[in-house]
Amino acid sequence: MGRKVGVIGTGHVGAHVMFAMAAYGVCDELVVTDINETKAKSECQDIFDTVSMLPKRVRVSTGTYEDLADCDVIVNAAGKIELLLGSIDRSREVDFTINAVHTWVDRLREAGFKGRLINISNPCDVVTREIALGLGLPDGHVFGTGTGLDTARLKSQIAEQTGLDHNSFVAYMLGEHGNSMFCPWSSVNINGKRYYDLDKTDPRFNFDPEEIEERAKMGGWVTFSGKHCTEYAIGTTAARMAAAVFNDSKLIMPASRNLCGAYGQDDIFVGVPCVIGKDGAEEIVELPLTDEEKVKFQASCDAIRKNMARADELFPEKQNSPA
Repeated sequence: MGRKVGVIGTGHVGAHVMFAMAAYGVCDELVVTDINETKAKSECQDIFDTVSMLPKRVRVSTGTYEDLADCDVIVNAAGKIELLLGSIDRSREVDFTINAVHTWVDRLREAGFKGRLINISNPCDVVTREIALGLGLPDGHVFGTGTGLDTARLKSQIAEQTGLDHNSFVAYMLGEHGNSMFCPWSSVNINGKRYYDLDKTDPRFNFDPEEIEERAKMGGWVTFSGKHCTEYAIGTTAARMAAAVFNDSKLIMPASRNLCGAYGQDDIFVGVPCVIGKDGAEEIVELPLTDEEKVKFQASCDAIRKNMARADELFPEKQNSPA
């Protein structure tokens, strides 16, 4: 049985999602759709021309939203990155991306889509919730990349500081995929030891955690400032999540998932560590946050809820799941 992936939106991010899926052999078939049909066809041709040099054959085609109904995994990457120029606020995309969701979500549901959907579009947590409400699938079947990419940026900063491989430690960014995200340093583990217990006379570990956290938080904007997009890392993040679904990997990494009591929150999609397998973001891993970290998490959820309110204003009749 083939592994079929659909991609909605073939801008910088969507195109690199396509390439990552093909290059890493995540799927057997790619079907992509975009309001710009010419762009979608061109991206498909580019991937098609690459297939002979890849380790695994991948079939690629364009299609309608209804053609995505039998996909095992769909990645939503529709957005308008130009709205972020001159800003460091991902929420500026909310009007465009929420409206974009409602050009296809009803059609996809009515076509019978029952797979897993990974959202990238910003503001990620709010758009993921909007899609979940529209599709009415079981909890965890719709999830977002959330702070998955931000966690990779955090690990890159720690790796650069310590000289250790990224896989030598455990660290997460939590909360909004936005300016209020944070790292719970009480849960950071390096070389099998809690960060707070490390010997700070060792120059590798004698660093300002707030500075490292800020670099991770602003990493995307450093990339964006020079090339007016981010693409490689987020494309790879989506591909890794899709692979975890296909392989039932039970991979633990942050994703934007609906909280139903975890971390003291309800009815909100937010970036937290999740177990990712065949049923999507199957399980929430609840870290033992300190009191100070709980305050930061609450503040981040409050920021997400402000954008949720804006989405509700745009489509108030869509805020109840059809399921």
